[in-house]
Amino acid sequence: MIGRLRRAYRGMRLGTRLALGLGVLALFVFGVVGTALTTYMKDYLSAQLDTQLAQGQIAQSKSIADYGTLSGKKYYSWFYAVYDVSDGKPVLRRPEDPADLPQDVDDFTSLATAQTGAHTEILRTEHLKGKGEYRLRACEVEPGVVLVSAAPMEDIEDTVGQLVTIQAVTFGLALLALVVFGRGMLRRGLKPLSDMAHTARDITSHDLTDSAQLPVRHARRGGGPEVEELRTAFNTMLEHIDDSLAVRAEAEQRLRRFVADASHELRTPLMSVRGYADLFQYAAANAPEERERHLARLRAEAARMGFLLDDLLLLARLDAAEVETPLRMQGADLVDLVEQAADAFRVTHADHPLTLAPGPGSLKVRLDPQRIRQVLDNLLTNAAIHTPTGTPVSVAVTAAEGAAVVRITDAGPGIPPADRIRVFDRFYRVDKARSRDRGGSGLGLAVAQSLVQAHGGHIELSSRPGETVFTVTVPLVVDGRPEAGLTDP
Repeated sequence: MIGRLRRAYRGMRLGTRLALGLGVLALFVFGVVGTALTTYMKDYLSAQLDTQLAQGQIAQSKSIADYGTLSGKKYYSWFYAVYDVSDGKPVLRRPEDPADLPQDVDDFTSLATAQTGAHTEILRTEHLKGKGEYRLRACEVEPGVVLVSAAPMEDIEDTVGQLVTIQAVTFGLALLALVVFGRGMLRRGLKPLSDMAHTARDITSHDLTDSAQLPVRHARRGGGPEVEELRTAFNTMLEHIDDSLAVRAEAEQRLRRFVADASHELRTPLMSVRGYADLFQYAAANAPEERERHLARLRAEAARMGFLLDDLLLLARLDAAEVETPLRMQGADLVDLVEQAADAFRVTHADHPLTLAPGPGSLKVRLDPQRIRQVLDNLLTNAAIHTPTGTPVSVAVTAAEGAAVVRITDAGPGIPPADRIRVFDRFYRVDKARSRDRGGSGLGLAVAQSLVQAHGGHIELSSRPGETVFTVTVPLVVDGRPEAGLTDP
């Protein structure tokens, strides 16, 4: 039985459970208040009856002392007994009226005996056979004479009983109203919580596999500051989930695009390797003089595929830099690295005049010289590949606000606005029709950006017709401390 009640209680809604809890608490409070009120009323009426007994006995004692009788001093339904006391033993006088005494006077005699020994007024509550509860009072009228009066307590019991009935009815109605109306008010106050639960269920029914946005929010207000705080936290959580889903969707989309592009890029050299291998096999059997040429092409395609795989491996290691960094940091002169990259560019791209702008003679920075040199080579090669022959290229090195800045500028046609935001994406080419032999794999800028970010820096692009500028910024840090590292030329 108790187990069923517990299960039924646990199955109730929160508003009903709170209303029942308030009802139990109110019942306890009503019980305490009712008991205190009833006790106080009963004591008050008893005290009033004791006072009435005392006042009545004063008048009766005077009548007995003066006239030896109680005539005209009696109260309806009261009992009176007069005792003559000699040698401490009370003797009952003959009553003036038989109705003045009950059938059993033992309680009266006992009280008169006690008064004789105590020599003061005595009050008792006794149950008189066949009559009910009575309040008895014994007092000395004159030496040797004791008066015992008894007043019925029926009126007190009736009054207290009526008071208890009124309290039970009133408190019962108040308790019922509290539970009923309190439940309604609690349910209304808890409705925002129910709305949040419905919102959560809507979220669970929404397919998140193809969408990065949750179409639901809890917009209803009300319920007090606590519910408002919960609503704000709930919506903030949904916004955070939205952001996380957006990041996840973007990452998945980039992964799909990366896998597709990588597969496409690797398929081309693999097909070339297979084709030149077949040609080499044919030449070995039928045209020996062609073998070396086919073998050279086979080696070139294998080398190209090796470069692509190296770039992919480097990007993967940079993505997992928190586990294992691919950088070998050491103190190096950034100006010297820029000069080396400029000299190599002049040799390999003589058709693009290169200018090295005046700057500091030395700029000591903690970095990976090989990787920064790779960044510079990628950016310079990108300027040569994507600009017409004869386009001038310039390189400038500066230091400002705790950072080393390298600007590589070309006077080419510029990059269209729609392509600027994607030039650092992996396998992205501005000119889709450009040959891979000339345009590269589309990983150069992606590798450059990842390497610079691994150094704690960033790359910015600005472009307009006649000028494209790549700005590389890395922090000036030597041995873990900010360092100007700047030496005038």
